[in-house]
Amino acid sequence: MTPMLRKVTVLMICVALLGVPGMAAAKESQGNVKQANCIRPKEVKLQGDMRRLWIDHLLWDHTYMVSALAGLEDKDAVQARLLKNQVDIGNAIKPYYGEEAGKKLTELLTEHITIGGKIIDAAKKGDQATVAKLDKDWHRNADDIAKFLSSANPNWNEKELKEMMYVHLKLLTDNLQARLRKDWQSDIAAFDQGEDHIISLADVLTAGIIKQFPNQF
Repeated sequence: MTPMLRKVTVLMICVALLGVPGMAAAKESQGNVKQANCIRPKEVKLQGDMRRLWIDHLLWDHTYMVSALAGLEDKDAVQARLLKNQVDIGNAIKPYYGEEAGKKLTELLTEHITIGGKIIDAAKKGDQATVAKLDKDWHRNADDIAKFLSSANPNWNEKELKEMMYVHLKLLTDNLQARLRKDWQSDIAAFDQGEDHIISLADVLTAGIIKQFPNQF
């Protein structure tokens, strides 16, 4: 790579990451916004890792939904992979918040997945009363996740995280309802929206960590 191309590449990374909600503020607070060297490699890695984890969260959630509704033989294997993702997300915050915090996040996300699985089963049976009850539990769990994260990092706003979790639940519900109707185009559209949204959530978490722990980057 030529020096000019390298410089352009770094500048492109700077522009991309400074466009992330909260990222510009995080860098400004460090007094380190520079044109050619404003994003450190560890910041880029954290953003990439966080996005991958949360995209996996959505991907395996949707894959499990497909398998469960269709009664496919891979249902249990997919569920195991989905649950592993919640462990992976918890592990990702341990370097910043410690072992117990990581385990707590995994616990909350595992509950999120477990309730979602029960909703899929009830919806498949047409048991709307149970779906409604479980949906309340799902949103209560979303509140717990937002409260836990905001208590760990003052840069993670509880109200904002709660709203983002609610949108995540709505888009998952849209996926489920579309698949039950065999409306494949709506299912695809909901998944695409969900992917954009989950990337935004990952980026909010990334920006908050960088702002709270600037010396680690």
